[in-house]
Amino acid sequence: MTRLLILYHSRTGGTAAMAQAAFEAAEPEARTRLLRAEAAGPDDLLAAEGYLFAAPENLAALSGPMKDLFDRCYYPLLDRVQGRPFALMVCAGTDGQGAIRQMRRIATGWRLREVAEPVLILTGAQTPEAILAPKHLSPTQLAPCRELGAAMAAGLSLGIF
Repeated sequence: MTRLLILYHSRTGGTAAMAQAAFEAAEPEARTRLLRAEAAGPDDLLAAEGYLFAAPENLAALSGPMKDLFDRCYYPLLDRVQGRPFALMVCAGTDGQGAIRQMRRIATGWRLREVAEPVLILTGAQTPEAILAPKHLSPTQLAPCRELGAAMAAGLSLGIF
């Protein structure tokens, strides 16, 4: 059975909900592992055949713990994961494009192959209170995450990716 790794970072729960929704949809199709970025290392990525990266955008960039994962794993994985499929999910207040660009650049460095358009969920949070508040995403907001998780798992299982 193929292996999909969903790696995520979440501080206020929005990205965690996105990753969980993708995981639940992917699990029946492929052996899927859901892992926080802080707990992951090169061996976890080497054991998977495809990746779904999920992170919040902080200050127009990728969140620190997700960036740290890429920093810690970059050299150990260089020339060892090229060609593997990946997709992205980002939770942001009103933009999200900075985090998407940054993750795409890192994936390009690893020579990964993007197989789906990113899922971007905008919460509209702009005030310090709203930014720091726990995020509760609606079923409608989470639907694209479920679709992406299912598509990644099916693509891996069928050998499309």
